[in-house]
Amino acid sequence: MIVRFAPSPTGYLHIGNARTALLNALLARRAGGRFILRLDDTDQERSRAEYAAAIREDLAWLGLAPDQEFRQSDRMAAYEAAAQRLRDAGRLYACYETADELERRRKRQLARGLPPVYDRAALKLTDAEKADLEAQGRRPHWRFLLEPGVVTWTDLVRGDSRVESGSLSDPVLIREDGSFLYTLPSVVDDAGMGVTHVVRGEDHVTNTAAQIQIFEALGAAPPLFGHHNLLTTASGEGLSKRLGHLSLRGLRDSGLEPMAVAALAVLVGTAEAVRPVADLDALAALVDLSGISRAPAKFDENELASLNARLLHDMSWADAAPRLAALGLPASEPLWLAVRGNISRLAEVTDWARVIASGPDGTADPGMTDAFRVAAASALPAEPWSTETWKQWTSAIRDQTGAKGKALFMPLRLALTGREHGPELAALLPLIGRAETLRRLGGA
Repeated sequence: MIVRFAPSPTGYLHIGNARTALLNALLARRAGGRFILRLDDTDQERSRAEYAAAIREDLAWLGLAPDQEFRQSDRMAAYEAAAQRLRDAGRLYACYETADELERRRKRQLARGLPPVYDRAALKLTDAEKADLEAQGRRPHWRFLLEPGVVTWTDLVRGDSRVESGSLSDPVLIREDGSFLYTLPSVVDDAGMGVTHVVRGEDHVTNTAAQIQIFEALGAAPPLFGHHNLLTTASGEGLSKRLGHLSLRGLRDSGLEPMAVAALAVLVGTAEAVRPVADLDALAALVDLSGISRAPAKFDENELASLNARLLHDMSWADAAPRLAALGLPASEPLWLAVRGNISRLAEVTDWARVIASGPDGTADPGMTDAFRVAAASALPAEPWSTETWKQWTSAIRDQTGAKGKALFMPLRLALTGREHGPELAALLPLIGRAETLRRLGGA
């Protein structure tokens, strides 16, 4: 299996782009195949080196390492050669209409109840008429001549698919300035790189019929195609690189875990329940293209936040240690095991490490009576301490004061942490230590 992810470096990747990248990479990972990153940078005006670098960074953050990388801007000679082959075969023809002329023609067709497809008027131009148009300063754009009939394929997501070529306009492959649109370079590269499976968004379904014909016109076997549903915002709005919707960079900067982002991007809108997944191998085992819904999948940031928290709550110390070290966060196994159940972002470990080391900030009133404070101090067990110390200590305080339930536990929690909620004190108490606990009780 050879698959590719082919973004254009014209903006930052968003979560919808990540869905496509992940599906391709995980399929190749499971099959022992190859995952190619191909930068579709034929749009020289909008493509930027900084966006290409950001694409690489975002894929690396998700844990995706392409086996190969190509830039279309390095392969222009191959596209020119393919275009000439299509011209020689009579499948690529010059057209001279302006954008305004095409739009007026489209509106006339709609007004007459006709489909707004290109009428192939350029095929009727004589050589003299073409020369006259060029003498006027017009330069041709080039369209691919679709053959009549129905194009069929078995879609890996959508099943049996068919497009009547007569319902499509002959696609423009080359602009007036000689630059290539997406369609021809994509086919040439897929054929030349031996791509076996093209998995992409359903907005490319209508492109597939034309591309299959281009593959065949160039004497190449088309790959298998799969068109997954698209991700939208929670309100149903489409995602855009240019508008920065749910960019991977933004999600990363907000402190989210890459595996939480990957799990939701892959599993939302499929037959699989969205849930925490430990690593990419486990996620790859869940990928089933045939189980992807035909309806758009809504990407809910609240669901992502909840998933991120669940992932951290279940994360082992072995998995957490390198993540904490990479972010320069406090790292010890007892600290992690004590606080992981109460954080939603890794960075929150710093806050609890500060509470353990320094105590409350002084704004919370424990509400202790002097008698309760003296009893708590006198009942404090000798060290060494374990996770059983909290139970021993609170039992002794209860026996001395008669306090129980919230009246017993809340004053102690507020005195030790300054918080009404947080990690189990049975785990925190050994980290705080006896001397510091006495200090926080008021120096008794």
